[in-house]
Amino acid sequence: MRPPQVLERIAFLLERDRAPTYRVRAFRTAARVVAEQGPDETARRAAAGTLQALKGIGPTTAEVIRAAVAGEVPEYLSRLEEAARTPLVPDGAGARLRALLRGDCHLHSDWSDGGSPIETMGRAARDLGHEWAVLTDHSPRLTVAHGLSPRRLREQLDVIAELNARWAPFRLLTGIECDILDDGSLDQEPALLDRLDVVVVSVHSKLRMDAAAMTRRLIAAVRDPRADVLGHCTGRLVTGRGRPESVFDADAVFAACAESGTAVEINSRPERLDPPRRLLRRAVAAGTLFAVDTDAHAPGQLDWQVLGCARAQECGVPADRVVTTWSADRLLDWTRGGGQRG
Repeated sequence: MRPPQVLERIAFLLERDRAPTYRVRAFRTAARVVAEQGPDETARRAAAGTLQALKGIGPTTAEVIRAAVAGEVPEYLSRLEEAARTPLVPDGAGARLRALLRGDCHLHSDWSDGGSPIETMGRAARDLGHEWAVLTDHSPRLTVAHGLSPRRLREQLDVIAELNARWAPFRLLTGIECDILDDGSLDQEPALLDRLDVVVVSVHSKLRMDAAAMTRRLIAAVRDPRADVLGHCTGRLVTGRGRPESVFDADAVFAACAESGTAVEINSRPERLDPPRRLLRRAVAAGTLFAVDTDAHAPGQLDWQVLGCARAQECGVPADRVVTTWSADRLLDWTRGGGQRG
């Protein structure tokens, strides 16, 4: 691999392992710098020992670049590749469902709180073997995550259209992770939501609302005809200091999902793994559709999907009810009111 590809691969593997952001950024910055220099200038500087004279190249990235220029596999990359051979889940759990997946309904770019450009996220999804992926940056109310105003979302739609013109047959579908407001309404202009391919709806505020109010809030949201996927339904965090689950009548919410044709997300982020297994089994019993998603905020996190697949298989989720196993055309028929909508 050429130096930029080696540096990007290292960044991907670091993201997969949840390395600190500053470390990942160092390798992605170095990849951009050497790409701008071009192969001849990079080789010249590697031979002369002047790589670190370039802003954005440090001792570690310079050593990686020198090895790549020499046609060697850098030791740093070798260590990460060896670690990556250890599966994210033991004993092949989730492998059967993962092999059936065609896409991912929930990922973020640096237009909101993701760490990479749209093009980088789309290419990473394609390189993992997906046929399609949905870009779902945040909606306006989530200002801490740089949620997209209507104007910025319209601009994003133009960017995606231009990328898709070059990427066929891979398709980056338009979408949003839309905040569910306190009354269950959705945080974006209805006419703009109508233009999107997929709308994920999630609660990000007042997570400790009392159970009756939260139940009404979620039911109103999933019954909105513009809602396609209910994202990380309990809002829990299971790592670090953690965060408790939101409390609501799960049977009533999942019944509303089944009735309206809104899929329940199986969120694959290691700190979420939402919904919990007991609720996931109740969603299966309710007859809902499902979306096994990564909620990726960086390219390497797109590889986490097998974590959700393992939980889905363990809880008896039927593969034919997982919308991320569908073709893009079937998915769009569903989100536009056909297919298995209620």
